[in-house]
Amino acid sequence: MKTKHKTKKALSKRVKITGTGKILRSHQLRAGHLKRHKTNRALRRHKEPILLNKTMIKSFKRMLGI
Repeated sequence: MKTKHKTKKALSKRVKITGTGKILRSHQLRAGHLKRHKTNRALRRHKEPILLNKTMIKSFKRMLGI
């Protein structure tokens, strides 16, 4: 019998699961630091959620208990 994994609550608050099962994450990498040197276009681009890359999907699903 396998043991159940607890859901990583910090991760579940930071990602969104779509209806088809895709995982979207926030695109905030390097967006909050030294904003005045970044263009408005770059800052807008960081607000949109992006699809998780294929290499991380397996580990994220395990952490989310999916």
